[in-house]
Amino acid sequence: MAFFDREIDITRNIKIIEWLKSELLTDVAALFKVLVNGVREEVHDSIAETLSNMVLICYLLGRRLGISYNAIEIKMENKVKLGLIENHDVEKYYGDLSELAKHLNCSRIKKS
Repeated sequence: MAFFDREIDITRNIKIIEWLKSELLTDVAALFKVLVNGVREEVHDSIAETLSNMVLICYLLGRRLGISYNAIEIKMENKVKLGLIENHDVEKYYGDLSELAKHLNCSRIKKS
């Protein structure tokens, strides 16, 4: 009986992974569709909703693939640090990575 339960769990996990992948693709398509018309004030909420859903899906997909939320956050932090060290264009011209690093640090402080 345990083998059968394990098989059902694996099948369920695969279905969830496939569903999350399709949701991510749907959100990417929705984002592209909104951006075709340009970013305007009235679509900011829609864009924020779609982007937040994509981030959420990425966390859940990682979890289903055996990657902890913490591991994802550490990788993200490392990418931000590397971008700062290498003075990536998005940092050089806009300071986005510095702002993101500050945001992430503030979010961690609030959690403590």
